[in-house]
Amino acid sequence: MSVTAPGWYLVGAPWDCSALGRGERLAPAALRAAGLSELVPDDAGDVPVVIDDARRDEATGVLALRQTARAARVLADGLDDAAGRRPGRRPLVVGGDCSLLLGVLPWLRRSRDRVGLWFVDGHPDFLDGAASPTGETADMDLALLTGSGPEQLTAPAGVSAPLVAPGDVVLVGHRTRDLDPEAAAEVARVPDTVRRIDAPAVLDAPRACGERAAALLAGVDGGVWLHVDCDVLDPAAMPAVTYPEPGGPGLGQLGDLLAPLLASPRLLGLSIADFRPDLDPDGVHAAALVALLRRLL
Repeated sequence: MSVTAPGWYLVGAPWDCSALGRGERLAPAALRAAGLSELVPDDAGDVPVVIDDARRDEATGVLALRQTARAARVLADGLDDAAGRRPGRRPLVVGGDCSLLLGVLPWLRRSRDRVGLWFVDGHPDFLDGAASPTGETADMDLALLTGSGPEQLTAPAGVSAPLVAPGDVVLVGHRTRDLDPEAAAEVARVPDTVRRIDAPAVLDAPRACGERAAALLAGVDGGVWLHVDCDVLDPAAMPAVTYPEPGGPGLGQLGDLLAPLLASPRLLGLSIADFRPDLDPDGVHAAALVALLRRLL
């Protein structure tokens, strides 16, 4: 007998901020084929986001700035349409890379004055256009969401900045040990008001860390979005990502971490990002991700 996740619907966001046609854009189709369509049969399809301009904005250093702002509006509108036909259900948004949140958070803020964010990632994603070697918004999405960066992305039309207040963010799973100077400088850029639960803490007590993250945002009345970048996992468990980072949890530990967040009454929805099917030719890691979601949803 097949097992389904009641109360959830699926939205694909094949978002590739690199403008290179990189493998993240293939993840929605690959995860569906690996069993996600059976787990979440209510499928709203893929939102047609397109980023293919590989030029950096001269003023800000951000890659494909105008196209990214347009893609964010397209994704927000697509999520609005899907949600309007599914009242009372939660979206599972499958990317694409982490900067798909530039569409998710504006959509949430259209109907809410305040939202929170559990940001589960191996990196803090807190560079800017000048500091990023590529200009990719996946290097800076948390900075943009919390109000640091060009106005086209920090304050989309009709939504005030920041999209999420720094104090309403819990950064979970980022690496803090044995960092090179550039990575250490990025961690240092994160505002003190952002709550943090680093990878060593997660490795030591994953479920307790999940419970702590849930408690930290229990007072956010508008609800909280859960975002998971697959590179939070140790490369031994998940090598099929763009920027693997050692020192992370395994799949079982990640499941223990996420369980209290998915059980939270504040949960608005879930996004999964940065899975690279092109680096998973046998489909082993796609199947592992779907098995994790089957356990959790």
